[in-house]
Amino acid sequence: MDTEITQARPADLHVVLAEHSRYWGERDLRSLHLVALLQEFPATCFAARAGDGIRGYLIGFVTPDATGYVHLVATRDDSRGVGLGRRLYAEFERAARRQGARRMKAITSVGNTGSVAFHRALGFDARTVEDYDGPGRTMVVFGRDLPAADRDG
Repeated sequence: MDTEITQARPADLHVVLAEHSRYWGERDLRSLHLVALLQEFPATCFAARAGDGIRGYLIGFVTPDATGYVHLVATRDDSRGVGLGRRLYAEFERAARRQGARRMKAITSVGNTGSVAFHRALGFDARTVEDYDGPGRTMVVFGRDLPAADRDG
């Protein structure tokens, strides 16, 4: 089935939250799905759509210091392992470069080995940062510079 990546809409969050466990399993990340991010940063939020619904999505934005930050990225349980996450990241990088991004960044929990492997496969460096998300909340922080030639997308 063909999957098209398009700009995400606020209503898309209601769709994915209704099937939250298909994207996130047992982890409850519903509180991170902020409609305001799609309202304020529409050019850098994407949904992967197919005839059977939203197969994946990415919510991101470009910070004032020219960092393309991926807040959330997820693929539905029946759409993993086919390169959809990589496609969503590529679309985000193009959009972030158009907005002047010079680097990319994302974070995950220390135990999320799948996310660590995925980001490393995309060329990100990974470092563990204690108290990143508050006292006692250690996170893995991913970063990758965008080569100058690639920034203009």
